[in-house]
Amino acid sequence: MYKLPTFCSMPSGVSLWPRMFQASMKLQNEGYGRCTKVPRNVNLERLQKDYLFPEISKHELQHLQKYPNAKLISLGIGDTTEPIPENIALGMANYAHALSTTEGYSGYGAEKGNQVLRKAIVETFYKDVLIKDTEVFVSDGAQCDISRLQLLLGSKVTIAVQDPSFPAYVDSSVIIGQAGDFKDETRKYQNIEYMHCGPQNNFFPDLMATARTDIIFFCSPNNPTAHAATREQLQQLVKFARDNGSIIIFDSAYASYIMDDSPRSIYEIPGAKEVAIEISSFSKFAGFTGVRLGWTVVPEELLFSSGFPVINDFNRIVSTCFNGASNISQAGGLACLSSEGFGAICSLIDHYRENAKILVNSLASVGLEVYGGVNAPYAWVHFPGSKSWDVFMEILEKAHIITVPGCGFGPGGEGYIRMSAFGHRERILEASWRLEKLFS
Repeated sequence: MYKLPTFCSMPSGVSLWPRMFQASMKLQNEGYGRCTKVPRNVNLERLQKDYLFPEISKHELQHLQKYPNAKLISLGIGDTTEPIPENIALGMANYAHALSTTEGYSGYGAEKGNQVLRKAIVETFYKDVLIKDTEVFVSDGAQCDISRLQLLLGSKVTIAVQDPSFPAYVDSSVIIGQAGDFKDETRKYQNIEYMHCGPQNNFFPDLMATARTDIIFFCSPNNPTAHAATREQLQQLVKFARDNGSIIIFDSAYASYIMDDSPRSIYEIPGAKEVAIEISSFSKFAGFTGVRLGWTVVPEELLFSSGFPVINDFNRIVSTCFNGASNISQAGGLACLSSEGFGAICSLIDHYRENAKILVNSLASVGLEVYGGVNAPYAWVHFPGSKSWDVFMEILEKAHIITVPGCGFGPGGEGYIRMSAFGHRERILEASWRLEKLFS
């Protein structure tokens, strides 16, 4: 059995991005560099500020410089913290070690992924909804697949997003040229349909008031609100898409955290195969945020308006833009879906669920309006009348805790803070105590 070596790394939660940014600004200020005649991509000029999570990391680094002895706790970027179960890590280590042998060496794999892994994904997650392994594309993560899907769709389609929602849906739409200009007065892009999802509508959009778009990005359980759409809600969504001839891009990255009878896949809804693509990930399911492994399902029944199969074009995109997920990561994926590996992963998920329960109970005990923490590893906390960034800075300054301002997920998140339940138990308990003290 190959023994895992120990590697050192940067402290958890500290990003290289601020240092890269500082270095870049120094070069500009000192006059280095020479302009080419190549214009900047106008769509990138439309992006607002920096991507949310590097912005959080910048504040984290600045805080540590200001308070070098502070015991900072991160409830911010949703990065897993618990060790990958040993049998899964050894599955990857043994595969990597075998590459040093003639018998065990392998080079390029299939762009769609190892067929054995694709079959295991179908058997584990889609057994009852009759998805085929040929409809599964293994990837290096759901966020990467969002961008590949945008390449598939192009700049001419119209899109709708939940508000609030994961910022990659909007930012990738801006980059590809779908979004139009940003309007400061509404904090929205003019060509994007924002579907408000808040407590007043049970975190599900009013579809009667929603304009028809070509593409609907929908995440359940939602990041950041942590709401898992009910079966009735998803039935409404699928009917809406079918009536309008739209395609749903359904993000099920947090489906493994669902504890009630909410659907874990859009394909549990009859008729969804004709209107939906599903993306998912091993990141939050198995702690693979650094390993990088995910998948996308494109059913054969899904067709463009011309009748051409969407799966054929997506296969071309993947074949052109991607050489396949790492063989080592895929070996880890297979180990995750073994009976032993799956059981170990369920224990990890239970750990994060308990963390979420601790956070939510602590926040509620001091009278805060808090949602989530049941079907997803996030607490979504409302601070009526306050600005999200102001609350973020207050918590950081007074409690030395990193959170995420809700406005970073869209205008519907203003006045909210997202807190992550990913963390070691003692850190979650300490954070809960500090928050109780701060808001008592």
